[in-house]
Amino acid sequence: MQEKIYLVLENGRIFEGYSFGAAGEVIGEIVFTTGMTGYLETLTDKSYYGQIILQTFPLIGNYGVIPEDFEAKTVSARGYIVKHWCQEPSNFRSKGNLDTFLKEQNIVGLYGIDTRELTKILREQGTMNGMITRNPEKADLDKIKAFTVNEAVESVSVNEMTVLNPEGRYSIALFDFGYKENIVRELLNRNCKVTILPHNATVKTIKSLAPDGIMLSNGPGDPAKNPEVINNLKEIIKLNIPIFGICLGHQLLALAYGFKTEKMKFGHRGANQPAKDLLTGRTYITSQNHGYAVKTDSIDSNKAKLWFINTNDFSCEGIQYLERPIFTVQFHPEGCGGPQDTGYLFDRFLEEIDKNAVK
Repeated sequence: MQEKIYLVLENGRIFEGYSFGAAGEVIGEIVFTTGMTGYLETLTDKSYYGQIILQTFPLIGNYGVIPEDFEAKTVSARGYIVKHWCQEPSNFRSKGNLDTFLKEQNIVGLYGIDTRELTKILREQGTMNGMITRNPEKADLDKIKAFTVNEAVESVSVNEMTVLNPEGRYSIALFDFGYKENIVRELLNRNCKVTILPHNATVKTIKSLAPDGIMLSNGPGDPAKNPEVINNLKEIIKLNIPIFGICLGHQLLALAYGFKTEKMKFGHRGANQPAKDLLTGRTYITSQNHGYAVKTDSIDSNKAKLWFINTNDFSCEGIQYLERPIFTVQFHPEGCGGPQDTGYLFDRFLEEIDKNAVK
């Protein structure tokens, strides 16, 4: 028997649907993602910490649950909304269905609502909070509106250092702000020794490791709410070690340089975002997941130059820094489950390391 459950938006709008996944009640920031595939990578992306994920593609779960495709072992999102979920997936790699997986992860799910209408509301009015509940008449709109995502990075980051492929040719220090497993896979595929560090690793730690390069990972939340990380990066920059930043790492480095970030109306989430390289004029289709962006007009031309822009809204998608071997991008060049058109940036990172070693 289908059990009714409701979504209550902070503006009072109510959607009636049905429950799947874990039982319970949850409040979160509702964000939509447009990917037609990659729902497993989406669910296990730590960047969704504190959020309720809305899938715009109408049928989710048709190829089941495949642990080898996860970006993390657990789900960091607070809830999951789909139009339809597939009860009997068909895929030789599948280890189960979506309902069972959400129950195991204790994630509240909702299906059967008009996801197209909800997406249009979020596009027109902007991202808003919502509550999944069985008792909509008791929902406290003030409490829903007041919800904010706090302590996001520290909640998803590792607490201890981990070393992978210790005999690798290049030594890379990876700051974990909520890293995706495919960032590690891309580095390991290029014979890198990868040292995964907690989000608050200091310049002292980096000096002791003496890495060839530093990677700043993706992650959740408002970048400006990480003053300790930003201050650490200000000192780490001075070491003149090649740095490659992705998504939140891109934003945090910009803040360390004194640039500014801003919250977007509804963000970019999906596998079809166009990013134009301003140096070559070429546009790449990219995978993205972010609700904040570096303010283009805050970039100091004496310190850096705008590199990529989104051709839909012209927001900042990449920065090249002057006088130091540092570059960052807003999109995901590791994009497992999405386009891999920009995977060459990992090769460019290693090229920067080789150049820096010759100096």
